[in-house]
Formats: sequence, structure tokens, C-alpha cells
Amino acid sequence: MAAPGENLRINSERLWDSLMEMAKIGPGIAGGNNRQTLTDEDGEGRKLFETWCKAAGLEMGLDQMGTMFARREGTDPDALPVYVGSHLDTQPTGGKYDGVLGVLAGLEIVRSLNDLDIKTRHPIVVTNWTNEEGTRFAPAMLASGVFAGVHEQDWAYERKDKAGKSFGDELARIGWKGEEEVGARKMHAFFELHIEQGPILEDEGIDIGVVTHGQGLKWLQVTLTGKESHTGSTPMPKRRNAGLGMARVTELVHEIAMDYQPDAVGAIGHMEVYPNSRNIIAGRTVFTVDIRSPEKEVLDAMDGRIREGIETICEALDISFEIEQVGHFDPVTFDPGCVKAVRDAAERLGYSHRNLVSGAGHDACWINRVAPTAMVMCPCVDGLSHNEAEEIYPEWASAGADVLFHAVVETAGIVE
Repeated sequence: MAAPGENLRINSERLWDSLMEMAKIGPGIAGGNNRQTLTDEDGEGRKLFETWCKAAGLEMGLDQMGTMFARREGTDPDALPVYVGSHLDTQPTGGKYDGVLGVLAGLEIVRSLNDLDIKTRHPIVVTNWTNEEGTRFAPAMLASGVFAGVHEQDWAYERKDKAGKSFGDELARIGWKGEEEVGARKMHAFFELHIEQGPILEDEGIDIGVVTHGQGLKWLQVTLTGKESHTGSTPMPKRRNAGLGMARVTELVHEIAMDYQPDAVGAIGHMEVYPNSRNIIAGRTVFTVDIRSPEKEVLDAMDGRIREGIETICEALDISFEIEQVGHFDPVTFDPGCVKAVRDAAERLGYSHRNLVSGAGHDACWINRVAPTAMVMCPCVDGLSHNEAEEIYPEWASAGADVLFHAVVETAGIVE
């Protein structure tokens, strides 16, 4: 494959201007964005993206999950396309870059190729995956999951938000339900640029994260049942305190995650305490355990130890427990060829780089099941994401997009 010369760069000012223009749609209350999937704001963001794609000469495709595919033709009609992209939807209190950078950097690749009059053998398709965040309709990465055969489309259509509105109905309502069969497209490769959502790159002063793996994940919903009783008049030895059980499980999860450093993580996320009264000992607690590791054996070992530990804790406190696995995906190993293309691009451009394991789920994690895939990451300030204070610097965005540009164009093949 031909490699583009070191002089090739995206138009960094145009990329940054596009990010700022998209951020005007669905503004948050503290400087970020609230552009949740299948809302009117999502529809408006999609329309702006479509307008930009058409201006760049791209042909827009739309599948039955609402995923957008903007295609730049290649010179070989039989060559499979190289896909590049991410997502435009945000958290309710999300930032301006999570996902959006990956979509608009893909568009900027095409714009730069047009400016330079460069043709590629493989077509290039810029992609906006629907409902990556999963904040309105769980689970996350829903459309890419259907594309990769992880979820059934009818099941996805039936997902409901807190107001009882279904994914399928809302997709039709905003006018972005396509006719194309989901998953029918074949890919030569897929690349995704994303902010790190962690502090490693910034802390170490590294320009580029070359993502080699994605962490596997397990979500366990735990219910502990004790006995509600008066906080003042119940003797300490007589208490069956579900709140104390939750506290000990919280400490247990932390200790187990620390035993599998450097890459494993674990924490208690969602917590509910009943009856949640100041003078009643908690009779029931419901909470989620989130554990992650890039190694399946470690993930399974953590799961087993947590279950054993919960049983031991509950026996000592005379409380009962139930454990339900409510989420799971195995660790991801990204394609060595695509990873090499990213690493080679960073070296060619003179950017410092290091291998990274993605701690969060991304559409690339599902697409890796059906096509060679890799990810590029750039730093974000203080590692902060899923927060309106999420921030990156223009030079970070430019470096990530330049590496993406070279990796995508090298894989697509320049035609002299």
C-alpha cells in the first residue's frame, strides 16, 4: 500500500471550526452539550453533518438503525470501502468532543483529500453511528451492536427511554430511519478517533494513543436484603444492615481491582438504599458493580472473587443477596495491521505515542467483530469526559486527525 508523504496534513482550523459549529446544536447549561440520541437536537446535528457531507461531494446512505454513511468513491469499483467515524450523540451533560471529534475528523479527511485532489483506490465512508452513548436508550453502542450482529434489530427498536418512548418510534419521528438493511455493508477496515477519556496521555505528555485493546466489561446488579429497624433502639449485634453490606462490597470491589493492576478497574456505580430514612437501618440495597479488564481470564477471576466475597460478607451480617449480570462484553484485541497503520502514521508525522487500552466502550469494539479495526486517541484535559467541562486543545485534535488521515489514506491506497 502506498503511504502518504509527511507533508500531508488536515486543515486544522477547519476541523476546529466544525467542532465549534456542531457544539452550537444542543448546548448544555455549563458549556458542553445535551444532544441525546433521537432527540430534535440529534436530528438537527445530523442535518448539519449531512449538509457538510453533500458539500464535500459525498453520497449519503442511511440504514434502518439511523446510522449515516457518507461515501467518497474510490477508483476501484470492486474495492471494499475504508470506514472512519464515531458518533454525534452526547450524554445529557456531555462535552463537545466525545464522539463528535471522530465523525468530524473523518469528514475533514475527505475535505482535505478533495483540496489536494488525491484519489484513493478504496472508497472512504464517513460514519455516524446511532446511539453510541446509550444514555437515553440502553444499552450503549446500540446501532453498531445491531450492525455487528450482537443485538437483534427488533429488540433494539423496543428499547424505551424513561418516558416510555421506544427507540424505533423516536427514530421514525425525527426522520432518520433509513431503508438500508443493517449490517449489509462490507468493510475493508474501520478506524475511529476518540478523546482518551482518561488522564494517561496528558499526564505523560504523549501526543497519540495507539489503542491495541479494549477492556472487557461485566456489570453485576446486586440486591442485599436485611431488616429495617430503628437506628437508635436496635442493639448493634441484632442488626441486619444491608447498608453496611453494600459498604463492605464497595471496599471488596476496590481491593480486588487493585490486585489486578495495572489495567483492571472496578467500582460501585448506581446505588439505591431502602427506605432511605435517616433513622432507619437500611433493609435493602440495590447497586451495580462495574468491573473491566483487557484480559478475559482476569475479568472472570474478578467476577468469581466478587461473588464469593459477597456471599462471605452476607453470611457474616445475616443478610441475603441476589446477583444478576446485567451487562457484558469480552475484551477486544484490535487488528494488528490497522494498529500498525496508526503507529506508523504517528511515527511518520513525528508525534510521540504509546500503546493504550481503551477503558470505555466504543463503536469500534463491536465493528472489530466484522472488520479489521483500530482506534486513535488524543489527550483530554484532566482526563475528564462525560462532563460539560470536557476539553481538548486544537493542537491535540489536529494531531489525532493527522494520524487518522494517514492511517485511513494508507489503508485506502493513494492512486498516483
